[in-house]
Amino acid sequence: MVGMGRFGIALGEQLVFQEKEVLAVDSDGRLVQKFADIFTHTVQADATDMEALRQLGAEEFDSAVVGVGTSIESSVLIAANLVDLGVKQVWAKAINPTHGKILTRIGCHHVIYPEHDAGVRAAHLVSGQMLDFIKFDDDFAIVKMRPPKVLHGKTIDQAQPRKKLGVNVVGVKSPGEDFVYAQPDTLVSAGDTIVVSGDVSRLEYFADHA
Repeated sequence: MVGMGRFGIALGEQLVFQEKEVLAVDSDGRLVQKFADIFTHTVQADATDMEALRQLGAEEFDSAVVGVGTSIESSVLIAANLVDLGVKQVWAKAINPTHGKILTRIGCHHVIYPEHDAGVRAAHLVSGQMLDFIKFDDDFAIVKMRPPKVLHGKTIDQAQPRKKLGVNVVGVKSPGEDFVYAQPDTLVSAGDTIVVSGDVSRLEYFADHA
């Protein structure tokens, strides 16, 4: 992981929580020292320097994340170095579409737009009844939400949300219980939490109007 800003720190901490080894690299020695006890390894280095990355053994890592957001030039150069070193999966943070296009053209396998994605997600949560929202390609999303009235006191088979509204109830969580996969005979109550998948527009209608 290159770049120990807010994005990089949050990502690195989650990876550590998932029991992954994390090498965190930044040119700012104060940040490196501050987070030395959090990550597996922390190193102060200039990742725009190909030789510095070689000395760190960057080519031996399966994945690398470029979280630099203050300088597009540095971000692109670091990403290009990692691609040239043959890192199997290079992820890079982009601050705008132009930046993202450059990262894609130099060979980054994954380009992330954290500010944009967070804004889209927040808009869905603020404007409706959704508790969480994850969008995938082609306007498909998975949503955690409170069940609308059309489901209250009914089984999935009785309500038929897929047939009538074009959404699929994937899981149901009753208070104090674990999530369970929704079956045709699963009964949904007003106090439950449900996980629903489908087209974004249909999910929005389902959350706000059904």
